[in-house]
Amino acid sequence: MPHKLTGENGFTCTQKLIFSNVSNPMENNPSFDTSSPKDSCNTPLSNGTFYSNANSPSDSCVKPLCDVISENDNHFNAGIKYVSSEGEALVCGWGGFTPNCLQFFNKPKGVLFFLCVASFLQGMTVNGFINTVITSIERRFDLQSYESGLIASSYDIAACVCLTFVSYFGGNGHKPRWLGWGVLIMGIGSIVFALPQFTTSQYEVHFSEDLGMCSSNQSVGCSESVSSLSNYRFVFMLGQFLHGIGATPLYTLGVTYLDENVKSNYSPVYIAIFYTAAILGPAAGYLVGGVFLNIYTEIGRQIDLTPDNTLWVGAWWIGFLGAGAGSLLIAIPILGYPHRLPGSQRYIVMRVSEAHQLKEDSQKTASDPDFGKTVKDLPRSVLLLLKNPTFIFLCLAGATEATLIAGMSTFGPKFLESQFSLSASEAATLFGYLVVPAGGGGTFLGGFIVNKFKLRCSGIIKFCLFCTLSSLLAIFIFFIDCPNMPMAGVTQMYDGSDLLQGHLNLSSPCNAECDCLREMYSPVCGNDDIMYYSPCHAGCKQVSTSHENGKKVYHECSCIPGPAPLSPGLATAGKCSSSCEKRTILLIFIFVVILFTFLSSIPALTATLRCVPDRQRSFALGIQWIVVRTLGGIPGPIAFGSMIDKSCLLWQNQCGEQGSCFVYQNFAMSRYTLTAGLIYKVMGSLFFLLACLLYKPPPPESIPGSSNTSENGNCDLQKNKCPHQSQDNV
Repeated sequence: MPHKLTGENGFTCTQKLIFSNVSNPMENNPSFDTSSPKDSCNTPLSNGTFYSNANSPSDSCVKPLCDVISENDNHFNAGIKYVSSEGEALVCGWGGFTPNCLQFFNKPKGVLFFLCVASFLQGMTVNGFINTVITSIERRFDLQSYESGLIASSYDIAACVCLTFVSYFGGNGHKPRWLGWGVLIMGIGSIVFALPQFTTSQYEVHFSEDLGMCSSNQSVGCSESVSSLSNYRFVFMLGQFLHGIGATPLYTLGVTYLDENVKSNYSPVYIAIFYTAAILGPAAGYLVGGVFLNIYTEIGRQIDLTPDNTLWVGAWWIGFLGAGAGSLLIAIPILGYPHRLPGSQRYIVMRVSEAHQLKEDSQKTASDPDFGKTVKDLPRSVLLLLKNPTFIFLCLAGATEATLIAGMSTFGPKFLESQFSLSASEAATLFGYLVVPAGGGGTFLGGFIVNKFKLRCSGIIKFCLFCTLSSLLAIFIFFIDCPNMPMAGVTQMYDGSDLLQGHLNLSSPCNAECDCLREMYSPVCGNDDIMYYSPCHAGCKQVSTSHENGKKVYHECSCIPGPAPLSPGLATAGKCSSSCEKRTILLIFIFVVILFTFLSSIPALTATLRCVPDRQRSFALGIQWIVVRTLGGIPGPIAFGSMIDKSCLLWQNQCGEQGSCFVYQNFAMSRYTLTAGLIYKVMGSLFFLLACLLYKPPPPESIPGSSNTSENGNCDLQKNKCPHQSQDNV
């Protein structure tokens, strides 16, 4: 009689052998996926049955339990072809087009490659390009920080709307198709995000050599179209909304698809590589985006500005067009993958359950193989997850971490730009240098540690708690800040006396006859190392170009003391360079905070996958992402944007209307960042602690033979025992 097995995973399998002259199906799998026949024995399942994992068929199910195969029989296995019990063809292709050359990618490593490319593009676009160009978009379309924060949060809003539907139905459906269509929508969102560059008029600076000088005829017309540019924020929000819809399957169904198709021990490594690509994406976005910002937004147009000028707007839109085209292309191979990979069934039935133990009736419901296949089971699925305190506190801990990550990734370049007096491109590039080793290295290292030390669920949560406490100690570095570069009329009076915060006084006897305009913000650095609002506010009357660096040099500046008494001084276009002595130590500790924050990301995700029943993994990730985005991802950029707005010293004035911020107070910005970091890190540590204390692993005595089971699910070979199993266990 054929053996049948129905477990918690919901698969009903029948042993089926078809003899044909085909190669050994084990050749298509990585070397670490196979085991020797001599190592085979009983593996306990969550329902108390045993399964042999030696020379398992690709898609079929069980062999005679504890069957020991001699080496002399190995040649016989080479002629056996195993097929799915449902009769489905697990081949890679699109419809009837399934060429043999594509089957090379029809394995976990192939899926991992394409999903890594997709996550790289998603991270580069959403968390890289957008955060890099946020200052340029604010300047180009007259946006305030809270409005740009709302644009960033639109991604998470879309994800929250779609997560329940995608994770519940996609988790029981054809995952690669959900993933492929999601990546396709994500690519369309990138193209939509770049549309305002082509639908609005050219960027007009209203700046010339004579206009910003003293004693010139100062006049700038106020156009009605200027104030309407802020309406383009709705187009940016639509692009971000499409980004959120498209990326929803990627980090829920993509993670579970990888987890289902590899050994449980290697799952953290695969997921860590997947998330490392997602972290390297933003780093590449910062670096490449910084290069694009050095190109003027109107390509081919000659302009008398340099990237150091605050009126400069770089080519922010190029990256979105490239990433959109890449997403459209990578969606094609993902759509060609089968419902599950060949050989995946054996990994599912071999997995040892570490789910948090619920009450008997709830445990029985979660173990029902038919549970979760219809819409009517959705409320009960949510209720089962709500009864799992470990899962709930892991979600809350993830939300606190997501708030800081979302806020700092959005406004991190702006923080460095203000603290170190850098240009937007320089700040984006520097932030990218921090994220590449800290974020990417921490993400991969977290998954590697879980696999190396074979941590169980409780050990993983303790490791997350250690990482959070370490980053909590490092975040005290924000007690340090770099002082603002002195700016006449903004941070100090023209005579050098103190100026009350929030009380601008750009007028002085030295520029009283210049009739300077507030709309003409073009900072210059005097030879007295003091910044001035514009050449006009510095009283400059002549201009020339330096042969050394190509920057403009302003002469006869009446507000700047010269080398001789009563002689006018010089000024150079751009901000004064900051010589902050604390720059190195500040960057080192920011690196440590990023490293330990991302070091716990993959272990926390692995703990979430292990503390819930197998059939609820996709849905649990969906619910977790809803909590994380609702409580963390959405309010994070908005809260940080509002916080940064409070530390603004100098707002843009466009015909009486407030625009973007020109100058921030570094002291206030650091203190606000410190306060937010302490609050959320303390909350995250508390949530991880509660998740660890309330976790109830399955009792060892409840699983027959569990005492003889190692981390890999194999029996203890030193005991050399293979207990006899009755037909009732099958």
